[in-house]
Amino acid sequence: MTDLRLPDFIIGGAPRSATTWLYRLADRHPEIAMAKPLQPEPKFFLIDDLFARGLPYYAATWFDSLARDRLLGEKSTNYLESPQAAERICRSLPAVRLIFLLRNPVDRAYSNYLWSRRNGFETETFERALTLEEQRDREFPSELGYARPFAYFSRGLYAKQLERFFRLFPRERILVLRTEDVARRPDWVAVHFQRFLGVALQPGLASGLGIVNAAVPEGAPPLSSRLRAALQDRYRGPNRQLRVLLGRDFPIWRFNRDGQHGD
Repeated sequence: MTDLRLPDFIIGGAPRSATTWLYRLADRHPEIAMAKPLQPEPKFFLIDDLFARGLPYYAATWFDSLARDRLLGEKSTNYLESPQAAERICRSLPAVRLIFLLRNPVDRAYSNYLWSRRNGFETETFERALTLEEQRDREFPSELGYARPFAYFSRGLYAKQLERFFRLFPRERILVLRTEDVARRPDWVAVHFQRFLGVALQPGLASGLGIVNAAVPEGAPPLSSRLRAALQDRYRGPNRQLRVLLGRDFPIWRFNRDGQHGD
């Protein structure tokens, strides 16, 4: 077991929150090798049939072919929201480092909705989909439970998701970043990411990586101010919990009563 090539760090986060951008940033670094292919993601700790094959399968499938003498990493976005994945990662990789990306939960929910419509999962209006979320989430096939294409609101309950990992791992082995900072100051994100992993700082590592997921893709209707305000109200309590969990050094999204938002 000690000879297995297993990841030194894992990237996860809220869907539609620039985890792919962070994967590409990591894969550029000369001291890091990322699990290939990027798509489909490994999801090893999420899917029962994969996990049952054991760590030798995990190592052989995603890491054995990577360059030697490098930090190894993988990205499976949905690990963040899975209690089972958190437990499995802790048992299997007790020394692993974890990087999670979080996005303004209102923007993330609407972006997820637009993705589900574009990919043929969604036919309801966003307002109706929010009303049906709990019912549809329960009825989605259990073997695809990690996909959760209708989990628009619940995926933004970040404190609840992170608390599981904080109970299992030392705080210093968990880095939480914001999608908004990827968009506005990517070099700052790159520096924090590299320092967290203890690799040499590479100037310009984030240069030319492109944009992250837009709040509203080109051609899609914007989220109405009424629905935005309603979602902001629903997220006020969960965001307060996140502030308590992460501390004041982590800037929580500011919601205004007029339906606008900021940082």
